[in-house]
Amino acid sequence: MKKGLIVQVIDIQFANLPGILEDILRDVMTEDTIQGCDYDPFNISSQIAVLKDTKILICKIRGAIEDGKAKTETSWLPSRTNSRIVPYSIEKLASTRNGKRPVTLGRTRSDHLTVDVKMLDGKLNIITGKKGVGKSHLSKLLILSLIQNGAPCLVIDVNGEYVNIGRTKNDEPTAYADKITVLKPGQSLKFGLSGVGLKTFLNTMIYALDLPRTSSKVFSRIWNELERSGNLKLDSLNDAIRRFSCHESVREAIYSRFNTLMDLELFTDDISERFDFSLFEKKMNEGHAFIINMKDEHAISRRLVVELFISKLTEQLSEMRLKAVFLFAEEAHFYLRETYWEDIITRMRHLGVFTTFITNQPDTVQESVYRQADNIFMFNITNEHDLDAISKVAKIDAESLRSIVKDLPAHNCLIVGDIVRDFPIVVNVKPLDIQTMGQTRHFFQD
Repeated sequence: MKKGLIVQVIDIQFANLPGILEDILRDVMTEDTIQGCDYDPFNISSQIAVLKDTKILICKIRGAIEDGKAKTETSWLPSRTNSRIVPYSIEKLASTRNGKRPVTLGRTRSDHLTVDVKMLDGKLNIITGKKGVGKSHLSKLLILSLIQNGAPCLVIDVNGEYVNIGRTKNDEPTAYADKITVLKPGQSLKFGLSGVGLKTFLNTMIYALDLPRTSSKVFSRIWNELERSGNLKLDSLNDAIRRFSCHESVREAIYSRFNTLMDLELFTDDISERFDFSLFEKKMNEGHAFIINMKDEHAISRRLVVELFISKLTEQLSEMRLKAVFLFAEEAHFYLRETYWEDIITRMRHLGVFTTFITNQPDTVQESVYRQADNIFMFNITNEHDLDAISKVAKIDAESLRSIVKDLPAHNCLIVGDIVRDFPIVVNVKPLDIQTMGQTRHFFQD
């Protein structure tokens, strides 16, 4: 095939021909009231039965084939009478099996969908859908694909769903288990003051705990004095805040927020317990994945850890100590302040933070994020408000999105964006031989 149109079936309907509805109603009304034998010498009834069952495929034009190659632009229409309709292979349409970093996402109705994981590099991605349809499963598949290709990942895990992705269903380590590290705030994740630094610590107090700007200047002076004297420790900082000569309201603002940090037990003076950011840099540059397990963490603790990590990431990336980071943020609206949305999708993309948002509440993601999204993975969504939020900005028309997404079975998703060369494709996400976690817990086990 050298020339043709690429059309996608989005719905199937009965043909609404003039008179067909009347004929169906007439049959229903007369079959119980009129007795006798049907006499049909010209066998018209069989033709009418075929017409009644005739279906129409509702399609959308997605692109064209020219010189045997698929492209998304088209400026012509084929003949109605002389054209042939043939199925076109997804493998030819959107797969990139010949790429350097192929990964199979799953099956379509006819083929396997293989894409190049490089299409996540430098991109903003959104995975959305109702709960229990397979969003986290797909994100785990993407994370494992990135790790296998030596890419650094940071996963903010709200519900403890990613902690065992390094182990098989038989509880044996996978080939990439040594490239996955799980961190638990307050246990395996504790910070030292010197390792965090003033800038990151202060940003955390300002943005996560709303420390006033005037108080932040006083806190900077206290920190710098202790650092110059070589006595930058938790107890020393605590005493210095209480003794520092300043207005009572300023001291109280600093002290209350400092105590909040200390109560969460996220900081320590013990060198053996501190999180080593130098080792973090080294492992990330070697293609490691760090999973921050936020399960059962207080909302304030979540915000603090995320603010601290993102602020430190920004510092490391801007100083070129880190090459890049693929950030996976599950239900980010629970812990990410709104002012960070724009920061992540603009400035931080240039620094090297490539974010994938995973959410079952699409309307919590700002419209500006959808507008700049390179890839959107949509599982089943039936809520009209959620569909409105996505259909405004997705790289697909609203009619197609509603027709396809509302009827998707579990573990099937509609992919739109660069990763499928802008051809919207429905794929059944392949299963994984890992402990996926995250399943809904049931009382009745039968």
